[in-house]
Amino acid sequence: MTDAVQQRYARFARDEAPGRSAVYGAWAAGVADDPEVQRILARIPETRRQPPLVFAVSRLLGAEVGGYPTWRRFVRENADALVAECTVRQLQTNEPLRLAALLPALSEIEGPIALLEIGASAGLCLYPDRYSYRFVDEDGGVRAALDPRDGVSAVVLESRVSGELPPLRMPDVVWRAGIDLAPLDAADPGDRRWLKALVWPGESGREERIDAALDIAASEPPHLVAGDALATIDALAADAPADATLVVTTPGVLVHIPRAERIALVARLTRLPARWITIDPPGLLDVWEPPVDAADWPGFVVALDGCVRASADPLGRWWEWRAGIAADES
Repeated sequence: MTDAVQQRYARFARDEAPGRSAVYGAWAAGVADDPEVQRILARIPETRRQPPLVFAVSRLLGAEVGGYPTWRRFVRENADALVAECTVRQLQTNEPLRLAALLPALSEIEGPIALLEIGASAGLCLYPDRYSYRFVDEDGGVRAALDPRDGVSAVVLESRVSGELPPLRMPDVVWRAGIDLAPLDAADPGDRRWLKALVWPGESGREERIDAALDIAASEPPHLVAGDALATIDALAADAPADATLVVTTPGVLVHIPRAERIALVARLTRLPARWITIDPPGLLDVWEPPVDAADWPGFVVALDGCVRASADPLGRWWEWRAGIAADES
């Protein structure tokens, strides 16, 4: 079992942390070379043992952001608490910047919109009409700017766009709802601390962005339902206003759902009287139209009803409009 921990943390240090968090890279590399800490982490259920989750829980419990020896000492001194807390927690990224990559697909849908998100966490991705957007080029020059009707938002989502810039508009959202196994309350201090603990050290501006988005969500709470999406999606979708277009989003959540359940959920979504917007790894689904070659596809796939619209960074930091570009043309 410790071999699995060693491999998982070595892979994270090599492939995932670089460019995002030097601190998490150092911690993961340290775990990969530390049999004692590997044995502690092996006590955590496999589905709750991801490096970002373990690191976030340790920080929630009081671990300082610093070098590996300091973090190692905290883990050894607080092993039981760390294992117990990781066992009941799950990753809930809830990054509002993802909306920058989803906005082009949302812009294709006539409003008013009833927005329903699967894996909603605290619902921060249910407010595309309450945030400001700045789409910039490679040099940081603004190519397009959009703001809510009442002016510049406290949350400004900046995303780098290459290639064509499709028509963009602010969506008219009249209803917001979400499903999550463990919904978070944007007004609850403990839930707010947890979401901010999930920010990787070194991700400049992200904690401030999430904090401001939490204030918006707390001032106008969405309807969040606790439960499994397959079991609850039909009833919640039926609550949407009949005079609005129902739009279901699955930004970054499908990869965390086991394969059989994921296939069943996607099949259910395609039968709903709704539009479906998602952002996923290119090899995760086989519904893309046109088909996507996962080996050559940059980033994740943004799709509307399975139709490919863009390639994008999974957290929305950049995107490229690719509607109609077949895999062999990429």
